[in-house]
Amino acid sequence: MFIASKLLIFLTQPLAWAAALMLLALLLLGRAAATSGVRRRWGLRALGLALFVLLIQGWEPLPDALLRRLEDPYARTPSAQELQSYHGVVVLGGALEPSQVWEGRSQFALNDSGERMVAPLVLLRQKPDLQLLFTGGEGDFLDKGLSEAARARIFYESLGLPPARLLFEDRSRTTYENAILSAKVAGIDPTQPWLLVTSAWHMRRSVATFQKAGWNVTPYAVDFTTGRATPWTAYSLVRGSRKWALLLHEWLGLLAYRLAGRA
Repeated sequence: MFIASKLLIFLTQPLAWAAALMLLALLLLGRAAATSGVRRRWGLRALGLALFVLLIQGWEPLPDALLRRLEDPYARTPSAQELQSYHGVVVLGGALEPSQVWEGRSQFALNDSGERMVAPLVLLRQKPDLQLLFTGGEGDFLDKGLSEAARARIFYESLGLPPARLLFEDRSRTTYENAILSAKVAGIDPTQPWLLVTSAWHMRRSVATFQKAGWNVTPYAVDFTTGRATPWTAYSLVRGSRKWALLLHEWLGLLAYRLAGRA
């Protein structure tokens, strides 16, 4: 499943679609002079489709409308009073820069999903006996440096959190492995009530996977990418392509997990 998820990354990158269509157009148009007009017409169609794919992905209202369907069900979080009934917090990896960015530096490095790391700090202050379990190994093929769990340990301990409140799982590479391997960490009882912290767009698959694996989890979504509405004039190829990549990744991931009986 891990290798397949990496090979399918191309399917979640609309910029790669545009590049592939442009390459096809070049191949067709490059031989147009020596072949029939049919090849030329198809080459121009491929070029036109590539430009359409490239331009439409920057119009943000469209991916935002679809992302809200993933994020809105998890907008509510437990109150301070409700928090008292929970045993701990499970924090999913994915918010830390690669190990090569950390090594040789004196400061920790978070990426765009850094709220996954920061939000639990508020919860731990509100409930002093709350346990924190971070789950994440290394999701890159060739990265043999510090695991994500090791980087998370540096982050939390540098903020003064007592080591006794921290638990780490450092072998998982996917959401499914997060759920399965975290349940095997010494001192963990997945039947106790836990808060599950991850990005809002990733929560649907995460909750379903953890519950399927026997965890008693309640979603605590962070890192929202959408608001209540998006201006019709909002346009950015950078933000738009990232949102489409997130959306397609989750759709394909949820479909694959359901077909495999993991969610």
